[in-house]
Amino acid sequence: MEDSATKLDKLAHRNARLKALLQKYKQTHHLQSALIQLSEQASTVAELTLLYPAIHNILQDYIPSKSFYVVLHNPINNTLELSYFADEKDGISVPLRQEHNFSHGVTGYVFQQGKTTYFSREQMKTATEQGLFKALGTPAEHWIGVPVYREKTIIGVLVAQSYNKAKGYSEQQIELLEVMSLYLATAIERVKKRELLESEVKIRTRALTQSNEALNVEIEQRKKALERQHILFKISELATQSKNLDDVYVKVHEIIKTITYADNLYIALYDRESNWLSFPYCIDEFNDNAIPRPFAKGYSELVLSTEQSQIIDIKRAEKLIKQGVIERPVKVAANRRATSWLGAPLKTSQGVIGLIVCQAYNDQHIFNQDDCELITFVSHQIANVLQTHIANQELKQSHQELAYRINEKTKELSQANMHLQMQIEERKKIEQQLYHDAHHDSLTGLPNRSLFLTQLEKTLQHYQRYPEQQFAVLFIDLDKFKDINDQLGHQAGDQFLINVSESFSHCIREHDLLARLGGDEFVILLTHLTEHQQAEDVAKRLIEIMKKPFCMKGICIQSGASIGITHSKISYRNTDEIIRDADAAMYYAKNAGRSRFECFHPLLNASSNHADAENMHHLDNLPMYFRSSEIITLNEQKQSETLLEAFGEHPVLGSTSFEVLKKFASDRVQHFEVELQLITQAFQQLRSHHLSKVLFPCSSLVLERINFQALCTLLTTHSTQHVCLLFNEQEIRYASAVQIQNLKNLVDMGYSIGLNEFAKDRCELNLLTEFKFDYLLLSSTFSKRVLQQENYNLQLQGVLAITKIQQSKVIAKGPSILNYRTLLEKHGLSLFIGKQHTLKPFSNFQPNPLKQQQ
Repeated sequence: MEDSATKLDKLAHRNARLKALLQKYKQTHHLQSALIQLSEQASTVAELTLLYPAIHNILQDYIPSKSFYVVLHNPINNTLELSYFADEKDGISVPLRQEHNFSHGVTGYVFQQGKTTYFSREQMKTATEQGLFKALGTPAEHWIGVPVYREKTIIGVLVAQSYNKAKGYSEQQIELLEVMSLYLATAIERVKKRELLESEVKIRTRALTQSNEALNVEIEQRKKALERQHILFKISELATQSKNLDDVYVKVHEIIKTITYADNLYIALYDRESNWLSFPYCIDEFNDNAIPRPFAKGYSELVLSTEQSQIIDIKRAEKLIKQGVIERPVKVAANRRATSWLGAPLKTSQGVIGLIVCQAYNDQHIFNQDDCELITFVSHQIANVLQTHIANQELKQSHQELAYRINEKTKELSQANMHLQMQIEERKKIEQQLYHDAHHDSLTGLPNRSLFLTQLEKTLQHYQRYPEQQFAVLFIDLDKFKDINDQLGHQAGDQFLINVSESFSHCIREHDLLARLGGDEFVILLTHLTEHQQAEDVAKRLIEIMKKPFCMKGICIQSGASIGITHSKISYRNTDEIIRDADAAMYYAKNAGRSRFECFHPLLNASSNHADAENMHHLDNLPMYFRSSEIITLNEQKQSETLLEAFGEHPVLGSTSFEVLKKFASDRVQHFEVELQLITQAFQQLRSHHLSKVLFPCSSLVLERINFQALCTLLTTHSTQHVCLLFNEQEIRYASAVQIQNLKNLVDMGYSIGLNEFAKDRCELNLLTEFKFDYLLLSSTFSKRVLQQENYNLQLQGVLAITKIQQSKVIAKGPSILNYRTLLEKHGLSLFIGKQHTLKPFSNFQPNPLKQQQ
């Protein structure tokens, strides 16, 4: 039985949940009440000058808003203009001063940022000193600005401020302001429309009273409208009173006769599949029986192709014939040719289904624009009637067939309905599963990178508002995971990851988030922390759990976890910085002995002096060397290509690839110079080791506008037909427009390019079609998934289909074991990364001659 303490804990937990629900419902009630009041005001006030005070009165019931103003954007002169202003301390004359420009103040800052911004007095002062904006007016203790959007365009800013230090703005009150701002644009639009409508009514009334002639014109227009409405009533009756299509055609002819000359009329229907015209109704003094014909170059085809009504007289007919638009049948006699011809398309929601034509011979009538407008007007209604009757006939036939079979198929339909219901239920489950799969790791069921980064972004934004609510991120890399895969197989490796994810889940709280980034990398987001020790305690529990050896098939392997920890800091502006620091701390822990945790420090080593710390981030001070990897086939046949990767000896991280080292480069100019030196060294390695073709990884930094010319100059000084520059897929995915254009320029100039680490976290086929890549290096993560899940194999087939068209070579990364490559070959892959060789190291970078020339 549970003891009393446990029961009290449960009651306390339930009580806390009830309070949270009560607060949530209270907030929802406030939101609904405020929106209802706003809607009522938008529906009743006559002008905008009355709307803003009404909104102000609504807000004062829920938040501290005695000081409140609204600023809207004037697109004509591109300035922010004051629409409403009420302040406890500043009079209306203060914001109207010449030096008081909202675009330069905090209001303009919110307008430019496009998101809700909350400042305390101290934060406002700090931001002003940093030059983000100018201080205008009396400083407030609490200031909040909410952007006002119309659709996706920001049109202004709604601002509330409090001069009472004790009266700030809670998260619920901020949410209320944000919701009010969403409906403010709509309310403004409604009031503006009402003002415009009232203005138009006044102008119209004045015009009607002043001009009797205008009144008569209006009466005539209304008579025409009534006549058209009467015609519409007649046409609408056709849909219900006519029993068959022949009767519809006759009554349509009678209606047309009441509005224009229609002694000669025919209706043509167009079949897009067969490209033929049929004439179900034709009354003509020279041709009473129109025969179906293929689509040609007649008057009717001109109406169908242009989907517009056409008036054709003798002069226009001759002109169209000369232009080759119309071809006149040879058999038609001259006295039997129409002297005036009017055709209107029969348009429906599915497109043009035919046309209706009136024609006159021997100048009996000349059709004008009024006739064209009337025929066009009724043709749309007639088209819907015809389509309805055609559909009804088809439906009637299908109903007859169904009635004939319904007695014998009752049981079969019942079973089919049951089966259909099961399919619907199954589809719902599949849709739910698809949504879950899109945000969770398919192997462990944990949240994936996308879901984790979304939650981390929300946590960071919340922390920026409430710095006292701290958080921490733990970046976890499993030790000796490769040994488990190699010795026990990938199936054992998958089971190991599942066991680890379940064990890690027991080490964190319910509101914390555990996610798998990919491979053997996990990450944890700890929220609501009060001290740094709490995150370190979690790391200790994780390390302790990983001390238990993993056993399968009688083999036990001792794994472990290297953990990097970074805590919340005011300096963090985006999630990439947080992940970068946690990753750096993890690498430090791994290089410091594994199965341990380390907290991030800017120098990664508290004992290093300043000079050593600086050297850690200067790439040109690190001893460098190349590692070459052969490109081979399944039967170990070496290809002409060689993958050449740069490595450096880092004082903290040890021997590390340049792809990792460049993450810690503090100087982008120095980073670019080192990369140019590496490309130069790659050309030297090409010649000294007699390599046929070198694939060399580069960063997107070389594609930036200020660097690209130097890269091109370097490439022109060497023979580049034996070198292919590889770019990381993630960098290309988030590249700027300038970098994208320069990458295309490389292809246009004849240089060979490739895509590295493709499909590491997701497979984007559009990248393969946007650029002409000569080589595509699949990530080892994607290669493994192809063997494990059917949907990744389908993605691979899409990749292979595109690369075959693009004539690109696809190379797989991953374990060198034969079984792995054999299985991948069954899926269509034939090239793999083979043996690696370490080339002679070099440590001294020479001054960049290209930079000296510049």
